[in-house]
Amino acid sequence: MNKQELKELLNLSFLDLLREADKIRRAFSSSTIDLCGICNAKCGVCSEDCKFCAQSGHYSTNISEYPLKSKNEIVKEALKIKESGATRYGIVTSGNKLTINELEVIAFAIKEIIENIGLSVCASLGALDERSFNLLKSAGLSRYHHNIETSKRFYPFIVSSHSYEERISTIKLARKAGLEVCSGGIIGMGETWEDRIDMALFLKELDVDSVPINILIPVKGTPLENIKTISPVDAIKTIALFRLILKDKNIRIAAGRESLLKDFMALVFMAGTNGMMVGGYLTTRGRSVEEDKELVSRIYDLWKIN
Repeated sequence: MNKQELKELLNLSFLDLLREADKIRRAFSSSTIDLCGICNAKCGVCSEDCKFCAQSGHYSTNISEYPLKSKNEIVKEALKIKESGATRYGIVTSGNKLTINELEVIAFAIKEIIENIGLSVCASLGALDERSFNLLKSAGLSRYHHNIETSKRFYPFIVSSHSYEERISTIKLARKAGLEVCSGGIIGMGETWEDRIDMALFLKELDVDSVPINILIPVKGTPLENIKTISPVDAIKTIALFRLILKDKNIRIAAGRESLLKDFMALVFMAGTNGMMVGGYLTTRGRSVEEDKELVSRIYDLWKIN
């Protein structure tokens, strides 16, 4: 399906588009909802200027800033994530680079989590080099998370402190180290439908394993604080397009689902989503574990009916 044909799908009725996406999910992807949770292991004072991010040192956002958590703190949070029903645990740090000492702390934590808690461990630690990836792989890391954020065309309007090419290079190094890749982006930053389609097509070209879709939560103090919020319908249509393009990949709904979708949340799973982040985000609280567990149960019931 070429770009023009994908654009024409937007002319379908909302429900018809959802039906087409759900057919693709059933035919090519999993009917098990993959749940993951994250640990904000190092927060704030980031040198990068991503216009959406509360952790950028370029903006005044009044978040709690702290250095890398200890190995024991990271492991303790993994236990809480497992109790939420998640099977994957992501260790996330602010900044584009980590020191070797920081990486070693994370490597020790990964090893202990796998041996004693039994979760699959992912990490999002910025632009690592080959040596760093090999260290983490040896510790047991299974997947690396590194979003491309948006289309190559729109990226310079969102980030200027590092390039799109640098992000792609990092993804390729993670692949070279034998890691799976989780990469997606954020919608609602002022991009066009063409930008969203281009992002999905490029993720298909990169052959990533998991695709998180975040919906922008405008943060006071960032350049995007006053941007007009996209509609729930447009967010769900975007997810449907991603499923039609990324047929067999895990598509995961992440930040923004609670604040924007509200009563529409179940519809993202009829639009092709088969993964969800639970337990909160980097600087934003999520819903209660009980609410998300109830949602998952209802989605399984819906999938059986259809």
